[in-house]
Amino acid sequence: MEFESSSPGRVTVYSIQGCPHCMQAKATLGRLGVTVCDVDIGRHPELRPMVKDLTGRSTVPQIFFNNIHVGGNDDLQKLAPEELQRLVNLVKEEPLSADALPLPEEDQPEDAAGDADQEFMCERDELADLVEDFKHGNVIGSHRRGLTLCRKSFSGDELVDWLQKEKGMARAEACNTGQALLQKKYMVSVRGGGQQDGRFGEGKATMDTLYRLLEDDPHSALNAGQTASCAPIQAAELSLLLREMILKLFSDHLSADGKSVDYKGMSANPVFERYAELAIQLQRVELLSLSREEKLAFFINIYNALVIHGYLRLGAPTNMWQRYRFFNYVSYLIGGEVFTLQDIENGVLRGNRKGVAQLLKPFSKTDPRLQVALPDAEPLIHFALNCGAKGCPPIKTYTPQDIDSQLRTAAEAFLENDDGCMVDSGKREVRLSQIFKWYKADFGGTDEKLLKWVVEHMGDSPKKTSLQGVLSAGKTKVTFLPYDWSTNSTH
Repeated sequence: MEFESSSPGRVTVYSIQGCPHCMQAKATLGRLGVTVCDVDIGRHPELRPMVKDLTGRSTVPQIFFNNIHVGGNDDLQKLAPEELQRLVNLVKEEPLSADALPLPEEDQPEDAAGDADQEFMCERDELADLVEDFKHGNVIGSHRRGLTLCRKSFSGDELVDWLQKEKGMARAEACNTGQALLQKKYMVSVRGGGQQDGRFGEGKATMDTLYRLLEDDPHSALNAGQTASCAPIQAAELSLLLREMILKLFSDHLSADGKSVDYKGMSANPVFERYAELAIQLQRVELLSLSREEKLAFFINIYNALVIHGYLRLGAPTNMWQRYRFFNYVSYLIGGEVFTLQDIENGVLRGNRKGVAQLLKPFSKTDPRLQVALPDAEPLIHFALNCGAKGCPPIKTYTPQDIDSQLRTAAEAFLENDDGCMVDSGKREVRLSQIFKWYKADFGGTDEKLLKWVVEHMGDSPKKTSLQGVLSAGKTKVTFLPYDWSTNSTH
């Protein structure tokens, strides 16, 4: 909670970190010469229901001059000069009673996850030093299998020989160590380098199989190329840390009007170096044991962090073709497998469904990543992966214990915005975001089912009442709004 300037009354802004619309509103309010109290409801989620009861809205920012609710940033910018001056005078002349609007308790401790600058303590994994020695043991080289030349590889036999000679292990212990290196995802079998069946060291086939250290496996993942040497961190905790850290970076380098991001400054920030080091730890994270709720929270947080990391490296996409390329290229190495943004959205979170302009499902039947995919598409994820043109969901990081209510809140916030849903009662027309067109199958597949889904997921509001009226009259026309590429629409 932050206060600026001093006047008897105050302007209260309910916001979250990294929200461009909140930044723009605060920049405008900062020029008015009144006390501005900024309340971060990402850090204080207990205030969310109270703010919704007061405003009837789920989006942020929400702005009050004393106890008069103005609305969001869009409403603030549209205020007539004389109306704005009347509100400023009110704040300058009249005090606000202490209990008029919900504020966080002063003595409430900040949660650890909210502190994006906290140092991540790496507990070194027991096999990390052995892997480091092996890298310098002159074993890794090029091997030919048929017509294929496998660079930076080694055979099972070569690893076992090295462990016996250099580490004094008996053969059984060396084979168990090889199995541990595979299980902990320090190494992977090379595609086309022989078939690995059964446990490491069992049978001639596994000893002839070629392997690579995970960091040497050729892929363009943004967190590849270095060994993840820390003891594996719990997936949910790691995704929360990463999302918090990159969101803090994003906020620090967002312009005051919320319209542009200094990605060059962001990549030079020492916090980004720490973020990149932490992202490397995703390489060996354990995914198969995650529950549905843990998978949802983990992959939504990682997706949103990876989008910003991708912007930083490649710039933000500005049209459909660039978006397609960006989402099919930008990736992290997670749990020993490469996941692009497209793999996360369509493969994992949508239950392995075809994405926009895709001919095939992301994961084939033999793809190991299929084991991580959710059993069905989760339509609510689309609103956690997108920010509207006029307001953001009031949630910055998702947690397994609250994931379903958080996702419903994100959907409510999205549908509240006119770029998510508009109702024209006169024409009996409902205009929806392109997201509903692109992913129509997730919302029932027909206009009728889609509209039913929208009504069920809207917060109580005049818009919902209008929509119910249009639907009960019958013969509703559904059209789709053009997608706004000019905003930070995809973070």
